[in-house]
Amino acid sequence: MNIKRKEPQILLTLVAAALIVSRIGPYDPITWFLEIVPILIIAPILIVTYRKFPLTSLLYRLLFIHALILILGGHYTYARVPVGYWFQDLLDLSRNHYDRLGHLAQGFVPAILVREILLRRSPLLRGKWLFFLTVSVCLAFSAFYEFTEWWAAVAGGEGAENFLGTQGDVWDTQWDMFLAFVGAITSQVILSRVHDRQLEKL
Repeated sequence: MNIKRKEPQILLTLVAAALIVSRIGPYDPITWFLEIVPILIIAPILIVTYRKFPLTSLLYRLLFIHALILILGGHYTYARVPVGYWFQDLLDLSRNHYDRLGHLAQGFVPAILVREILLRRSPLLRGKWLFFLTVSVCLAFSAFYEFTEWWAAVAGGEGAENFLGTQGDVWDTQWDMFLAFVGAITSQVILSRVHDRQLEKL
């Protein structure tokens, strides 16, 4: 069996297993569902498009890591993830910062996805415009996610507090978008060359 060719299926199986385990006794079942919705949307799309539009192994691995971040945050709620408490105590922080990791990933991972789609399905070439448009799309996605949190809060009232995860920080929304912005820039700076090499092999 060619492990390289089977890697997407293996990663998908691991994500499915993690989803099943995370559904056992989550802190708040509604929050769990809201947090893992992106996985329920993206995974079927990846399955349907796999034969006609396979992605680079780098992107599959990043999506896998991002899915695990979402699943863990969904199980505990972002404000209660144990590893976040560990860092809070270690660094004497004022709050659990696991949600910051989630929003950094919200820019870091989609940046490679957007970059791959633009390079393979548009006339856009590598350079400043690709970099700028990739960051812009990631920022737009981050802003839209904040809209969904706002709408959830309006619809759910106090019941949406776990989904919002602001932990009393009045600048939480701004921090979320800023970290997605930083993630999108960092991802392209660090991974563009590796990504380009893998794109050439497709």
